[in-house]
Amino acid sequence: MPAAGKVFPTTVTTPSDREIVLTRSFDAPRRLVFDAFTKPEHIPHWLLGPEGWSMTLCEIDLRPGGAWRFAWRNSDGSEMAMNGVYREVVPPERLVNTESWGGDWASTTNTVTFSEEDDDTTTVTTIILYPSKEARDAALKSGMKEGVNLSYNRLADYLRTIR
Repeated sequence: MPAAGKVFPTTVTTPSDREIVLTRSFDAPRRLVFDAFTKPEHIPHWLLGPEGWSMTLCEIDLRPGGAWRFAWRNSDGSEMAMNGVYREVVPPERLVNTESWGGDWASTTNTVTFSEEDDDTTTVTTIILYPSKEARDAALKSGMKEGVNLSYNRLADYLRTIR
């Protein structure tokens, strides 16, 4: 098992009434972190949310106008899915995509940037833009912060295994 690397916190801020900004650094080069966010062979290892969920579908057409779709199943049989379309893809620097969970959940526009420090530390900043303050607040109350942190902790561990 690889040695433990640097551990960074996940920060969640609300700079405006319609935005949530997630920031997390990872002890890995930017290209590797970008790949972990965009390649179907990597995503099911870390983008899982609470314990008991597994990813059952991970489809990505990584190009402007290309669609993506993820689905999960819980150990109790519950299922959930989300999908969207890439608007901008600039490897390994930036992604802009839509995201929809369906049902009563508002669709968002997500801008993800990947910046690398000299020591192969990559900071990922995700700006999630909601259509309204109410939609943003509903997301914050959903347990989103905890779910993102769990997934990012898994990603940090996973990146150490593929370096």
